[in-house]
Amino acid sequence: MADTLAGPAPEAPDAAPEFPMPRAGRCPFDPPPALKDLQEQAPLTKVRLWDGSEPWLVTRYAEQRALLGDSRVSADTDRPGYPTKASPDAGEGKLSFIMMDDPEHARLRRMVTAPFAIKKVEALRPAVQRIVDGLIDDMLAGPRPVDLVESFALPIPSLVICELLGVPYDDHAFFQDNTKTMVHRDATPEQRGQASREVAAYLAALIGRRLAEPEDDLLSSIARRITAGEIDHQQATEMALLLLIAGHETTANMIALGTLALLEHPGQLALLRETDAPELVASAVEELLRYLHITHLGRRRAVTEDIEIAGQIIKAGEGVIMVNEIANRDPEVFPDPDRLDITRDARRHVAFGFGIHQCLGQPLARMELQVVYGTLYKRIPTLKLACALEEVNFKNDAFIYGVHRLPVAW
Repeated sequence: MADTLAGPAPEAPDAAPEFPMPRAGRCPFDPPPALKDLQEQAPLTKVRLWDGSEPWLVTRYAEQRALLGDSRVSADTDRPGYPTKASPDAGEGKLSFIMMDDPEHARLRRMVTAPFAIKKVEALRPAVQRIVDGLIDDMLAGPRPVDLVESFALPIPSLVICELLGVPYDDHAFFQDNTKTMVHRDATPEQRGQASREVAAYLAALIGRRLAEPEDDLLSSIARRITAGEIDHQQATEMALLLLIAGHETTANMIALGTLALLEHPGQLALLRETDAPELVASAVEELLRYLHITHLGRRRAVTEDIEIAGQIIKAGEGVIMVNEIANRDPEVFPDPDRLDITRDARRHVAFGFGIHQCLGQPLARMELQVVYGTLYKRIPTLKLACALEEVNFKNDAFIYGVHRLPVAW
């Protein structure tokens, strides 16, 4: 009885810290302070997840790159020790080839690589420029303030990935709403599973149509792999689902969050607005990717053989989590890392990962961001936040960080 009244016993002094850590409300662009503390203490630290498991958290740049490039570090969620779930309600399941190892990972990835090659992506730049200009025209002609997320940030990558895949943009509300449920941390497994199944069924039907009547799009290319016996219909659907979600959700968040960061750093915004140099625009994109990295639950892996790194032995069967947002703030690689500086050479960032699993769509994301950041602030030079920063609702409740709404005026 006395023990009950006294409350739970205090944690042991050496107990592993819980992960993920909360952000500081007054610093919405920065990693959680606890992550920075851990980085200063050591490159690898055991952390405790919601289920009591204790994988290694890797906080420094060099160690993250080394592990991401090591064939003994597996992306397969079925491996022993893989820190699968981000939360009790995160659900299970693989997201196509990104959660597989070679050779199957490489085999499936090669099937969809061609449209994301740099030359192919650059050929799309004029079309993306037209989309961006058209949406800015609509904003300028409409009422103020306007939500930049719904009016601008979300439509751009959605239109582009729909065109690439061959998904009708008229259905964007359907897949955008379901995607929001899939990445919402507070959604139940049932809600997340239902949303995933609905989008998968929709894409499976589209692939079925392409099997009968091919067109000049990526879904038709994927369908041809079914006909050739290289994949089955389910694998094709999983592949299309990955491309659709990754193709619009991540870039949309970077557009809105990057704009907000620039509005809060007016000197940097002025440099970008006044430049005519494509090199500086490209540099701004890389720096914003480094400064804001939007996936904050880490790249999760399982170790298949003992690895010695940074004076530690990571044993076979242990999990590792590499949080890129803190690696991108490593002062050994990026001096004064908490300062936004669009003139910095930030190309070494790990926002897109490293090694064989680095983001397939990074050339497309870079090009879209270059067009956006190189156009929006020139065409609306007086763009400003239409509320206090404290009133902006950040996506602390989602697996992909950003803002739910961004009211702006001019």
